[in-house]
Amino acid sequence: MTAKYPGPRPSLRLHLDMEKLLAARLHAVKVRPYLAAALFALQVVEDRSVPTMAVDAHWRCYVSPGFVLRTPVEELAGVWVHEVSHLLRDHHGRGERYAREHEEYGPGERLRRNIAADFEINDDIYGSGLPRPTGAVVPSMLGLPVGLLMEEYLRRASLLGLASELAWLDCGSGADGHVRPWELGPEGANGLSRQQRDAVRFRVAEGIKGRPGNAPDGWRRWADEAFHPPQPWRQLLGAAIRSATSASGGGDNHSFRRPSRRSAAVPGVLLPSLRRTPPRVCVVIDTSGSVSDAELGSALLEVAAISQSLGGRRDLVSVISCDAAAGIAVPICRAESIELIGGGGTDLRSGFTQALRSYPRPDVIVALTDGQTPWPTEPPCRTIIGLFPRPPSEDDPDYTPDTPPPWAHVVTIT
Repeated sequence: MTAKYPGPRPSLRLHLDMEKLLAARLHAVKVRPYLAAALFALQVVEDRSVPTMAVDAHWRCYVSPGFVLRTPVEELAGVWVHEVSHLLRDHHGRGERYAREHEEYGPGERLRRNIAADFEINDDIYGSGLPRPTGAVVPSMLGLPVGLLMEEYLRRASLLGLASELAWLDCGSGADGHVRPWELGPEGANGLSRQQRDAVRFRVAEGIKGRPGNAPDGWRRWADEAFHPPQPWRQLLGAAIRSATSASGGGDNHSFRRPSRRSAAVPGVLLPSLRRTPPRVCVVIDTSGSVSDAELGSALLEVAAISQSLGGRRDLVSVISCDAAAGIAVPICRAESIELIGGGGTDLRSGFTQALRSYPRPDVIVALTDGQTPWPTEPPCRTIIGLFPRPPSEDDPDYTPDTPPPWAHVVTIT
């Protein structure tokens, strides 16, 4: 939250000025075009119990009609950018983790996390056509340096001096991980699924990296670190290609488009040349509930890297979402447009079965998973497993998932 709450709301029942609110969002898109995908993904919910504007973890933006009425369009644009920044930087998940690690769950601790998250955002998102709203909290209020993360601000200062003045501050669970009574929750209308949320982050990160110089340093650092960098799939797929094509007839096609050089030894006879073709790759992505949003984001990056390693031949790469049941094999157009469906238990055997039923059958299967699954029998093609590592279970420290089968090439994704 970035604009100071001036006091009690007027008793007159106001209607939300949606035209003004959306005009402010368009202004935000104009001055921060690299955030456009995220700004347009936010779902507006009118709510008079919210002091100003707030977001939940499902990308709903709760808006006070009175706040919109009294705030200039340019400042509203700044609040739009501020709120979507909480979601892009995963302050919800990070706030939950911090509270769990430090056992800090009270309303005062919730407010401290909100202030620290605001410090992380407000030190570099304003200026260049986006004025800082009145009352925006910044690190200099406590003599703290700019450029730190929420967790670092929480460790460096108690924030108690500000907390007494900012009791009204409430950016929603999207800022600190603490669910509010007025939020609609995971089953409410117009929320984004975790796959959709991660796809938005992916598009914004790729847009920032694709146009260097248009975003401040803080956003460029975020884009570089938002997802794990792609693993060395070029080398892995290179080995898989050599393996897939080394068998008799594997990856070989005869073509008369370019006659064989041996034709000169047989006058009057046209011999075809041998043409090597790149393998078809099917990527099975584990979308069970045990795989996090960040790991699904990594999976999308790996799909893009696999396509690039095949010379950009998207027609050679298909994707299957799989939890306890497999979806259909979907050819990729853009990696970030892939819809990852799932969230239940895990059984990648159905994913492998679906991959092998595809036509034409893949030469290589790449499975991206946390490994907590039964494994199929050895498929008749090269298999690479990208493994998201897991620490020992707190409920059962002696439990360890089945190790990947020996017939697969396993790479740990760190």
